[in-house]
Amino acid sequence: MKIGTPREVFEGEARVAMTPDSALQLQKLGHACIIETGAGDKAGFSDAAYKEAGVEVAESREALYAAADVIAKVRAPSDEEAKLLRKDQTLISFFNPAGNGELLELCKEQGATVLAMEMIPRISRAQKMDALSSMANIAGYRAVIEAGNNYGRFFTGQITAAGKVPPAKVLIVGAGVAGLAAIGTATSLGAITYAFDVRPEVAEQVESMGAEFVYLDFEEEQADGASSGGYASVSSPEFREAQLAKFREIAPQMDIVITTALIPNRPAPKLWLEDMIASMKPGSVIVDLAAERGGNAEGTVPDERVVTDNGVIIIGYTDFPSRMAAQASSLYSTNVRHLLADLTPEKDGVINHNMEDDVIRSATVTREGEITFPPPPLKVAAIAAQKPKPKEPELTPEEKRAQEVAAFKKQTKTQVSLIVIGAVLLLAVGLVAPASFMQHFIVFVLSVFVGFQVIWNVSHSLHTPLMAVTNAISSIIILGALMQIGSGSWIVILLGALSVFMAGINIFGGFLVTRRMLAMFQKS
Repeated sequence: MKIGTPREVFEGEARVAMTPDSALQLQKLGHACIIETGAGDKAGFSDAAYKEAGVEVAESREALYAAADVIAKVRAPSDEEAKLLRKDQTLISFFNPAGNGELLELCKEQGATVLAMEMIPRISRAQKMDALSSMANIAGYRAVIEAGNNYGRFFTGQITAAGKVPPAKVLIVGAGVAGLAAIGTATSLGAITYAFDVRPEVAEQVESMGAEFVYLDFEEEQADGASSGGYASVSSPEFREAQLAKFREIAPQMDIVITTALIPNRPAPKLWLEDMIASMKPGSVIVDLAAERGGNAEGTVPDERVVTDNGVIIIGYTDFPSRMAAQASSLYSTNVRHLLADLTPEKDGVINHNMEDDVIRSATVTREGEITFPPPPLKVAAIAAQKPKPKEPELTPEEKRAQEVAAFKKQTKTQVSLIVIGAVLLLAVGLVAPASFMQHFIVFVLSVFVGFQVIWNVSHSLHTPLMAVTNAISSIIILGALMQIGSGSWIVILLGALSVFMAGINIFGGFLVTRRMLAMFQKS
């Protein structure tokens, strides 16, 4: 089977659906590859690189469509491209089937099979084909870079001879793939980062990346990610009002706002309204990653940079992944390759379009002259984050003191019980064992008890190699050995001396390792 990739005709699109590396992998699956001349130029992949990878280079789009069995693209085809499709062909690309009804009808009339990359469900098995996540990851990263390019100050705080520079405050609205990528980039640049999401269960992920999660004082049962294909769902009007009130409260403090909120097959929800923009400081930046679907911010113009009357910059670019074309093409072509691997499970180059497969069925929007969009509900659950455990209420100082006293009493009671049990056992052993044995046995028991108490009562924050469990054992050995060295038997003296020597090696080694560790933290 021959996989063909044409040059993208969408204005400003620099990505390509096949790279030389992905072509090599496709050939291992039993496929032949063909690409339109110049298709990879904007992403930095020359025709010569493709030829070196064994890819045939077609001189025109018509020649490519005539020769290929599968067409792999980034953007949805134009009407002219769709008319080049034929009955026995498969098209793989982003398609937006919910908003491209006429194009869907045209592909149906052509009889082609179309797989929409954005319809890949978010289930564990399909992560390797999830092109939306791959592109969102790049978009989130690039959004912070674009914000920094337009923001006239440092991200990180600094203290200089000329004065103190405060850090930028960045708010990320939506903690999906793009949002998490933006959080990681903003925090790594030193900004004070905040994040909001309608799913409170993602708070742990946000906080683990060094950002502060913005909580709402509002209780609402959110739809499980499993029921919405792993994506966010529509919130209630009451929740939306509480959300907007929170945004109005924090808007004047924010220097940069990056919005990423999208709901599948719906226009982008309006979350950052005119009054919020008006309350922001001059020079603040809003990057709207939902601009292609109408934008989350009022005043967003797709593919344009707008400056409001109060000096706030609104960036509505829709080509963030295309601005990193080489990286985006590598990731997207890998997603396409994995999808083709699922379509050809026998690795013989023959497509097995299994409509019983959740991933293939969900992605298929037209097949055999019929429109198969929207897909049926998934037979397996989508990836959904675990809901967080409810936080325990903070204790007052008096309650904390009462808990500490209760814990101390419990510990003391346990220790007294163990001492009593130990004394009873010693007495029982003493009634039947000879006096010489009891002398050594009592020393052993006391050394174990004292060694345990000394080591285990050290605070965990002070634990070093010097306070490791092996050193606890060594201290017990030395304590017992020193008490036995004074006995009359030369064998006991010899064994005791050897015990002290070998245990001492471990303890002194702990000192050396600890000193070495501390030296690593000393400034030269």
